[in-house]
Amino acid sequence: MTSGVPAAPTEAVLQEDRLVARAAAGDRTAFAALVQAHQGYLRKLLGRVCKGDLGRADDLAQEAFVRAWRALPKFRGEARFRTWLTRLAYSALSAERPTLPLLDDTPPEVGAHSDFAPGADWRLDLDRAMADLSEAQRHALLLCYGADLSHAEAALVLGWPLGTVKTQVLRAKAKLRAQLQAWEPTP
Repeated sequence: MTSGVPAAPTEAVLQEDRLVARAAAGDRTAFAALVQAHQGYLRKLLGRVCKGDLGRADDLAQEAFVRAWRALPKFRGEARFRTWLTRLAYSALSAERPTLPLLDDTPPEVGAHSDFAPGADWRLDLDRAMADLSEAQRHALLLCYGADLSHAEAALVLGWPLGTVKTQVLRAKAKLRAQLQAWEPTP
């Protein structure tokens, strides 16, 4: 049973908060540490959004970090820095294209959540099932499982109500489950 009192922040969260505060005050070394901590995550996420176009993903990541540097003095800390940075990346993407692009059909990394190591047959079937999801379902699923954001954080990134994100994730999971329920590897 929980007491309703939020858990104390971890040392890593406190350290990141200190880096954010220093960077917001103009400390370039602190900002470089934030870039180092988050660039791998952001490049991987944008690489999937850009369907493997790593040059474009790098450009968008760089734009997100430039926007972050400029906007850090206004960062209120209402969301994690990573969530805010992801929102800036999606804003850069939206500025490039009036609508969000279709995401890469690569599913969240199954192997990261279980001992199951998917083979080529599984990947092909999963790719087909992902292609059948709506764009909204793919966006929500990618952010919640591929980027490991909470539903609330994904809602902030996408600018959607929390209930919409939850609904899209549930629908996506149900659709994938139904399509892949009878899956068996070929010998």
